[in-house]
Amino acid sequence: MDPVTPNVTISAPITPLAPAQQNIAQYLARGVTPAEITTETGLSPVTVRQYIRNIREHLHCPPRCKLPVIVHRLLATRQVASPSADRPVPDLSPDQLLLLTAVALHSDTRDIAIAARLAPADLPAALDQLLADTGAPDPTRLVILAHGWKLLTARQAPATRNGASR
Repeated sequence: MDPVTPNVTISAPITPLAPAQQNIAQYLARGVTPAEITTETGLSPVTVRQYIRNIREHLHCPPRCKLPVIVHRLLATRQVASPSADRPVPDLSPDQLLLLTAVALHSDTRDIAIAARLAPADLPAALDQLLADTGAPDPTRLVILAHGWKLLTARQAPATRNGASR
């Protein structure tokens, strides 16, 4: 096993999303924020939050799971179509690839730092540099781009017993 690909298993099979969940999942997989989903769909913020909560639970994500992890799980489990790359793959270092994977798999800042083999104090600067080098405006869109570039795969599907569970 290479250092970027964790050994993971999912405790229960993931079944297809319901049509309404699929609709919201498509927005998330395009990098649309919950507030923007509310505006674009006319749904209330409470309804959008409930859909995202239902998607999170459907994907076996823990309660505090952040959007980059949810989007990664949606893409890795093929609940939504993988994006196509709209630009060439940047030349990332092994450390940056490790950080990219950590962002896709973990929600807790400390867990991201540990998985990326960084001191927690160094994480913000490293993440800012990774965002700049990839042209991603935020971690969620970074995960989406990485899937389009095939840097994140189904082999890196989430687990319920590792740092992604926090």
